[in-house]
Amino acid sequence: MLNLSLFTRISIWLTVAVGILLASPNFFYTTVERYNDATAFLETGLSPNADTAQLSQAELEEDASSWPGFMPSSLVNLGLDLRGGAHLLAEVQVEDVYDDRMDGYWLAIREALRGARDTIGTIRRLDAPEGELRVRISDPAGMQEALRLVRGVATPVVSLTGVGTNDIEAEAQGDVITVRLTEAEKIATNDRTIQQSLEIIRRRVDEVGTREPTIQRQGERRILIQVPGIGSAQELKDLIGTTAKLTFHPVVGTTGDANEDPGARNVIYPSIDPQDAGTFYILEQTPVVTGEELADAQPAFDQNGIPAVTFRFNPGGARKFGIYTSENVGSPFAIVLDEEVISAPVIREAITGGSGQISGNFSVEESTNLAVLLRAGALPAEMTFLEERTIGPELGQDSIDAGKIACIVAFVLVLVFMFLSYGTFGLFANIALILNVGMIFGLLSLIGATLTLPGIAGIVLTIGMAVDANVLIFERIREELKTSKGPARAIELGYEKALSAILDANITTFITAVILFAMGSGPVRGFAITLGFGILTSVFTAIYVTRVIIIMWFERKRPKKIEV
Repeated sequence: MLNLSLFTRISIWLTVAVGILLASPNFFYTTVERYNDATAFLETGLSPNADTAQLSQAELEEDASSWPGFMPSSLVNLGLDLRGGAHLLAEVQVEDVYDDRMDGYWLAIREALRGARDTIGTIRRLDAPEGELRVRISDPAGMQEALRLVRGVATPVVSLTGVGTNDIEAEAQGDVITVRLTEAEKIATNDRTIQQSLEIIRRRVDEVGTREPTIQRQGERRILIQVPGIGSAQELKDLIGTTAKLTFHPVVGTTGDANEDPGARNVIYPSIDPQDAGTFYILEQTPVVTGEELADAQPAFDQNGIPAVTFRFNPGGARKFGIYTSENVGSPFAIVLDEEVISAPVIREAITGGSGQISGNFSVEESTNLAVLLRAGALPAEMTFLEERTIGPELGQDSIDAGKIACIVAFVLVLVFMFLSYGTFGLFANIALILNVGMIFGLLSLIGATLTLPGIAGIVLTIGMAVDANVLIFERIREELKTSKGPARAIELGYEKALSAILDANITTFITAVILFAMGSGPVRGFAITLGFGILTSVFTAIYVTRVIIIMWFERKRPKKIEV
């Protein structure tokens, strides 16, 4: 035990040095944070801090040179409760998707029924309640054949709970066929809608740059959004609450009366172009192409130097757009964003390239934000905000100060207790404890973890638990010394016999931390991460670091008798 190889000793101290080196940027938090922001902005034009874009080139270069490039620059991110920011709890109106799903089925059902006109006669789509599709056939005698064809359009539900069921069901009443989603498909659709909303919100938040946002599902249809460092809840709502649903519709006509009946399967939308103020467009309800088929969108300037947005369709969207424009040269079509007509140009020639430009009364900021929203995609359904809070940084600073006091008090009490209880050996344990805390922050910095108040609680708990292993070791050494064994042999047996108890206690606690991380969310996960890392580092420092320190002390002092 007292003859560890040079390689082992170097490996132990090298591991400690790497951990402390990784933690070192946190001692210069503001400087390193500005360095990271400036470097990211200079390299990519993107930064996790919107304020960076307001700095001059000289200021950016000064910030980028404020920290040595060869040093680690990863920081422990501060959570919402420490940094301040915005908190939103939103509910997704999943029922909004059902109507769009029925629109999507109409084309397939129409094509299926057209092939049986000799049996069922002509077909016509009727107005129906939301989430239903109603089709009237002129020959009720062919109803069974029509039902067979409609049901043939159905596909199996893609979900674990819907195995063996189809996505739509059809029933007949007189000469009308009613089609609706099955319950299994509604459940699967709801789940897909929430997942799609989560991904779109995450992309929108990431596009504008924020530090470690928390975006997660709560319950069946709610989404929790917490973004540290953002100015207000309203700012966050403006970013993610916009549906940004882009569609391209055939124009039926125009009117000056918003209450005019647009006719069956038509809609009436206002124009937001100042030159068309008071004009309302009557459009076909079913769009030719939607924003879901966009491949890219970028802010740009039109031929007059006015801010605009250029877009490009994916192959499927480009094909549909090309076919429609080639068949409707000379006719107007409307570009609609969130049920408002941005523009309604006349098709001069077939647009087969799959790209175009949206011009409007945009500022540079508005065109940039619109491009971000279009790239991220449209939210599949409207969101209702049930809870919103803006958390000021003052509260975060108070939390940090309170956390510091708690850590310092716990630290000092543990250090004093260990020294009074075990003397010189307690001092060795205290050195290992200080290194242990540094290594915890090194690991948190390495993975870019977010530190919250529960995370601070995990560190405080770790400080108390960190000396458990040393207490077991030192008590075993005491017992061995009572049997008249020599100091070297007593130390050796103390480490050997305490090892199993140390591993048992820490493995069970580590399993608990893993379960908390896997099953919990938000603050619970923050607590689990710091607790888990604390267990790993405390076991390492207790078993290896204190052992090396004791060996170095023993080789230097060569005591004939020791007291623990």
